[in-house]
Amino acid sequence: VQLQASGGGLVQPGGSLRLSCAASGPNLDYHAFGWFRQAPGKQRERVACINSANSAQYADSLKGRFTISRDNAKNMVYLQMNALKPEDTAVYSCASHNHGGAYCPAITVWPYWGQGTLVTVSS
Repeated sequence: VQLQASGGGLVQPGGSLRLSCAASGPNLDYHAFGWFRQAPGKQRERVACINSANSAQYADSLKGRFTISRDNAKNMVYLQMNALKPEDTAVYSCASHNHGGAYCPAITVWPYWGQGTLVTVSS
C-alpha cells in the first residue's frame, strides 16, 4: 500500500484547507484510514480516522472543525479543515491499516504511511 498526501500550504487564521491522500494497493476498501499531525517540537497525534463503513472518529479538540471523508471509487481520503488556528500548524500525514477490531488504534499500530504535507496557519 502506498499513500501520498497533498494539499498543504499557508493559510490565514480562520481559513480552510482540504488535504488529500491518494492511496494505491490491494483491497483498499477494507482499510481504515487516518490523518495524523506533528507540530514542531511535539509528538505526532491522531487527528481523525475513518473506517470502511464511513464511521469516523476525531480528536476531541478538533471535533466540529475537521471532517474526514473517503471516496473508495477514487481511492482517496480527504481532511477538510475549517476555522484553522495557528496551533493547527503541523506536518499532516495519512496512514492506513487493515487490522480487525478498533479502526482508530494507537499510532504504532498503523503499518502504512504517506509522506507528510505541511500546513502553516499564520497571518
